[in-house]
Amino acid sequence: MKSILIARRAFLASAAGAVAIVAGTLPALAQSAADRAVEAAKQYSGTTINVLYEAGLQPLDPKNFTGPMWEELTGIKVNVIESPLPEIFTKTMQAHRAGSGAYDVLNVVPNQMPDLALAGALEPLDAYVEKYGFADELQTIAPVYRDNQMKVEGKIYGFPDDGDTLVLYYRKDLFEDPENQAEFKAKYGYDLGPPQTWEQFGEIGQFMTDKYAPEIYGAGLLRQPGNAQYMFQERFRTEGGEFFDEETMKATVNSEAGLKVFNQMLEENKWMPPGVEQWGFIEAFNALLAGDIAMTVSWPPVGRWAAGYGKGTEALSWIPETTVADKIGYALPPGNNPELAVGFSLGVASGSKNKEAAYLFIQWMNSEDISIQRVQLPYALRDPFRDSHFTNEEYRSRWSNADEYLDTLKAGAESGLLDLSLLQTDRYEEGLRQAISSLWGGDDPQTILDDLAGQWDELTERIGVDEQRRVYSDWASKPNAYPN
Repeated sequence: MKSILIARRAFLASAAGAVAIVAGTLPALAQSAADRAVEAAKQYSGTTINVLYEAGLQPLDPKNFTGPMWEELTGIKVNVIESPLPEIFTKTMQAHRAGSGAYDVLNVVPNQMPDLALAGALEPLDAYVEKYGFADELQTIAPVYRDNQMKVEGKIYGFPDDGDTLVLYYRKDLFEDPENQAEFKAKYGYDLGPPQTWEQFGEIGQFMTDKYAPEIYGAGLLRQPGNAQYMFQERFRTEGGEFFDEETMKATVNSEAGLKVFNQMLEENKWMPPGVEQWGFIEAFNALLAGDIAMTVSWPPVGRWAAGYGKGTEALSWIPETTVADKIGYALPPGNNPELAVGFSLGVASGSKNKEAAYLFIQWMNSEDISIQRVQLPYALRDPFRDSHFTNEEYRSRWSNADEYLDTLKAGAESGLLDLSLLQTDRYEEGLRQAISSLWGGDDPQTILDDLAGQWDELTERIGVDEQRRVYSDWASKPNAYPN
């Protein structure tokens, strides 16, 4: 905890210096969005706002960094309420239906935003954005997040606040080894490098396993169904698949593209470490840090932690010692259209009794001035999401190849694919998770996919074909629903 407080004081000093420079050189009217939020919020001094956050590392930001800073600046206390990720949607809806006013600030998973907005659980933010002059700074959020994770049917319901994009991590020392390069080129006829297709991924992984196993396997991917369903969503679309026929809303997940992905996943498991079918985030992460695998695909924090960023921070004491700090390279996953898996937007609960105070807090958190500090916190899991985050010189110097890391995240912020978003999306995702479990259990891939399509069709009929078509069409019309 001491290290967290030291980091907060350092950021506060830096922010205070920046404000002093601005105040001394610009007219008073040229305040930043962060400054405007602070000044307006002071009228609510003494208020407490309740902030719903995913349990774990995420809430260390508002609990230990932004929350205390906001109270110091405005007199508004931030009370953080933690919840496991799978329960956030349910708790938000329950509070809305009960009219309890239990939450003021909401962390919204973007693919659940249509459900929440159309149910009336989220406060429209357009009027606040205009009132407090935040529109210009919203335009500097990276396009993939700004254009896809902020609005429902043209209205603003949340500020994209977490640049979750899947990244391919690979062992540069193995890929750049001259002997490996020569042997691979002789066998496959192309240069050894980050795979551009999933066929190449399979060939490179098999090559590495054949040469180095059991000490090192070619790759280890997240195969637990809860994680693997995001990998499937990405790969299905990079292979040309579409989830539904937009006219009939019949599921098309059982197409040739879906079968190809399922079969490839089964083949890959054969050269990955034994038991990989049970691997989640921790198993793949630990294997990468231990040097046991040549490749994996995971979320951005893996890249920071594998490089040793945040070492010595109390909140990250659970992370094992990295053996690959100077050996990890970063690339987009095969197909170059990474899944924007999960992520968060900041919203205001429609039932909040402190709506304006809640809004001002999220404008301040999301602003250029404050967000660049938050995404550099080694423990808080908020990943870069603004154009300025990717080019920030301080961040780009945090470790030896942090510049390559941020360049890769920027590329993902241009070509990334949105999680499927529907009414009751969680039920469609649950069907996909069960399908992946059946795949690992040895059932026939085509039969699994046909059953999944049937389940999705039944769900759509129960929810209402016209209602679901409305939401799906709005989602599918966004720039990053399908590869361009």
